Amino acid sequence: MQNDLCPQCGSEHIYQDGALWICPECALEWSVTATAPVSEEDEVVRDANGTILSDGDSVTVIKDLKVKGSSSVIKGGTKIKGIRLVDASDGHNLSCKIPGVGSMNLKSEFVRKA
Repeated sequence: MQNDLCPQCGSEHIYQDGALWICPECALEWSVTATAPVSEEDEVVRDANGTILSDGDSVTVIKDLKVKGSSSVIKGGTKIKGIRLVDASDGHNLSCKIPGVGSMNLKSEFVRKA
């Protein structure tokens, strides 16, 4: 049985949504089975196939990508070495150097682990 109080702010106005408990006052979400709250740091970055990515991995672009503000295109099949995971609010969660293009951020949904 749940404690009936938010573990972060102590609010009694919590509710269950599927497998998570949610506090509307501090926006904390935690698992029913876990004792620790679910945090954004625990989220993993996955590629287009669902494989977990980590810093230093090599990835391959799965489709042609237009570079915003430029006429260049990153061709599908381009291999990128040494990615870095970044926390970006716009969804571009990979930082990398692309051969022939330079440094830029990509969305993990357009790559697969090499």
